Amino acid sequence: MQANEDSMTLASIRALTERGHHHEALAAIAALESRMAQDREALYLTAVNQRRLDQPTAALTTLELLERLHPHFSRLFEERGHCLAALDEVARAIEAFERSVNLNAALPGSWCMLARLYRLAGDARQAALACEHIAMLERLPQPIVHAGSLFCDGELARAETVLRSYLSHSGKHVEALRLLGRIAHQCDALADAEELLQDAVRMAPGYRAARADHARVLLDRQKYRQALEELALLLQHEPDSNDYQALAATASAGLGEYERAIDAYRQLLATSPGWSHLHLLLGNALRAIGRQEEAIESYRAAGTSRPGCGDAYWSLANLKTYRFADEEIDCMRREEAAPGTHAARYHLCFALGKALEDRHEYAESWTYYARGNALRSAQSRYRPELTESNTRAQIAVCTAGFFAARAGVGVPDPAPIFIVGLPRTGSTLLEQILSAHSRVEGTRELHDIEHMVHELKGRESDPDNPRYPAVLSELTSGDFRRLGERYLSNAGAYRTGAAFFIDKMPNNFQHVGLIHLLLPEAKIIDVRREPMACGFSNFKQLFARGQEFTYSIESIGRYYRSYLELMRHWDAVLPGRVLRVLYEDLVLDPEKSVRRVLEFCGLQFEPGCLAFYASARSVSTASSEQVRQPILRTSLTQWRHYEPWLGPLQDALGDALVRYRE
Repeated sequence: MQANEDSMTLASIRALTERGHHHEALAAIAALESRMAQDREALYLTAVNQRRLDQPTAALTTLELLERLHPHFSRLFEERGHCLAALDEVARAIEAFERSVNLNAALPGSWCMLARLYRLAGDARQAALACEHIAMLERLPQPIVHAGSLFCDGELARAETVLRSYLSHSGKHVEALRLLGRIAHQCDALADAEELLQDAVRMAPGYRAARADHARVLLDRQKYRQALEELALLLQHEPDSNDYQALAATASAGLGEYERAIDAYRQLLATSPGWSHLHLLLGNALRAIGRQEEAIESYRAAGTSRPGCGDAYWSLANLKTYRFADEEIDCMRREEAAPGTHAARYHLCFALGKALEDRHEYAESWTYYARGNALRSAQSRYRPELTESNTRAQIAVCTAGFFAARAGVGVPDPAPIFIVGLPRTGSTLLEQILSAHSRVEGTRELHDIEHMVHELKGRESDPDNPRYPAVLSELTSGDFRRLGERYLSNAGAYRTGAAFFIDKMPNNFQHVGLIHLLLPEAKIIDVRREPMACGFSNFKQLFARGQEFTYSIESIGRYYRSYLELMRHWDAVLPGRVLRVLYEDLVLDPEKSVRRVLEFCGLQFEPGCLAFYASARSVSTASSEQVRQPILRTSLTQWRHYEPWLGPLQDALGDALVRYRE
C-alpha cells in the first residue's frame, strides 16, 4: 500500500513538472516523507525543476548526490548535460551527454543535444554520427523508444506496460518483442524470455542483436547446444566479436568442456585484460576442474581490473577454503561502507561474513551475513505462501489413486538417479560419492524438470492460481512418454557413456510425482540435513541464481516445513519410491550410508566411492572445493557458533526440528 502511494505521489510530481509548475513540484518533493529523500526519481525531478527555474548550480549539487546513490542512472547524466550547457560549459556538457547515451542509447534528447554541441565544438564527424542515431530512433515507434529508455534505467515494470499497450493496439513489432524478451530475462522469467525472443528471431532472422539475446537466454536455461548453434550463426557474420566468442566459451563450460572454455577465455583476455567479468568466468571454469590456485589468481585479477568488484571477493570466499589477509578484509570493509551499487554491497557482505567466520569473529560475521541477506531479500520476489500452496496442490492432485490410474506411463529407463532435497544438505557430497562408482557419472543440476513445469503452467500463468499440478490430470500416456524421452535426450548432452547418470537439482523434490510419471524406473534419493544446520548454511550462502527463499529467516523455516510435508506425502502415495539419506549419518558412518545408497541403486559396492575426494571430475556447485577433501565432522555443529542470533530460525522451523528424522 505504501509503495503504491509513493508511486502515485511521484506520478503527480512528474505531471506538475511536465506542465511547467516547477515551484509546486519542488514543494511537493519537499513534503515527501523523509524515507523518500534519497529516492532516485525524487532526486532526479528535483534537479529537473531546479534547472527549469534557472538554478543550474543547485541542480548540479542535487545530481552529485544522485550519482553517489545511483551511479548508473542515464537520465542523471542527461540532466547534468543540460545544466552544463545552460552554463555554457560545452566540453563538460558533451562529456555528460556521452555518458548518458553510453548507458542508455534510447535518449533522443541527449543525441539531439550532442549533435548541436558537436557542431558548436567544430566536430562535424561526431555531429553526423549523432544525427544517424537520431534518425534510427525516429524510425522506431515512439512508445518503443520510450520503453527502451525505461528498460535501460531499470524501470522494467513501466517499460513492460508501455510495450504491451503498444502491441495490443499495433500488432507484433520485432523490437517490441525483443525488449519484452529482455525484460522477461532480467525478471528471471526465462521461459517467457525464450519464447518472446524466438518470435523476434523468426520475424527478423538477420537481426543479430535479437539472436544474441536469444543465445543469452538459452545459456541461462542450460540449453547449451542450442545456444552454440545460435552463436555459430552470429560468428559467421562477426568472427572477431569478443562478446560472441565469450558467450560460446560459456556454452562450452556449460557442457563440461572446461579446457576448451579456459583456452577461449585466456585468448580473449590476452587482448582485453581489463575485462573483469571474463576473469570471473575463467576463475569459475578453473575452479570446476580443481585448479584452485589458478582460479584464485583469476578472481584476484577480476578485482584488480575493476576496483570494488564485490563478486570477485565473493568468488574467493565461495571457494570455502580461501582465507583473506588483513588488508583484503580492510579493503572489503571500506568498499562495503562506501556508496555503491546494491549488488556490490551484498556480495561484499557475504564475503565479509565468511572471512570473519573463518577468523572466529562470529558477532561481526553475523552482522554482515544479516546485512547481505537483507539487501538481497529486498530485491527478491519470493513469496513463501506460493510454495505452501503448491505443496497443498501437489497433495490434493497426486494421490495414490491418481498414480495407480497411470501405472506404466512414461519411459522405463533406469539410468537417471535424482538427488533431491534442500540446498546445502550434502547433495554434492553424495553426488561425488556416487560419481566415483565405475557405472555412474555426474552431470550437473539439470533444469529440465523445472522447464517442463513452467511449460505446463503456461505462459500467462497466474502465480496465485497456477495450472500445475492440476494440469497433470489432462496429460495422456503419450504426453508422459514424450516428456520422459525429451528429458533423456537433453540429459544426453552431459553424458559420456556410463550406465547411470545423476541429476542433482535439489528443487526437484517438489516434482517427485512428475518424475515418477515420466521415468518410473529412475532412482530418487532425498538428502536431508538437521534443520538448524541446513537453515544457517543456506542463510550464509549467496546463490548465483534461484533459491530465493534462503535470504529470509522466516522463509527458510517455512520452506523447510513445506519440504517435510511434501516428502511425507510422496512417502505415503509412492511407498519405497524415495530413499532418505540423513547427512549426519553420511558424515558419521560413511560406509554404511554408501552401501545403503548403492544397494538402492542396484549397484555393487566399490571402495573408490569412499575415496570420492580423489576424483578428478569437474564440480560446479558451491561445495566444489569441500567435496575434494575427506568428510569432516565439523560441518555438523558450525551453526552453533551463531546460536545467540538464531532464535528466530528455531521459532520459524517449529516442530521441523523433530519431524525431520521421520
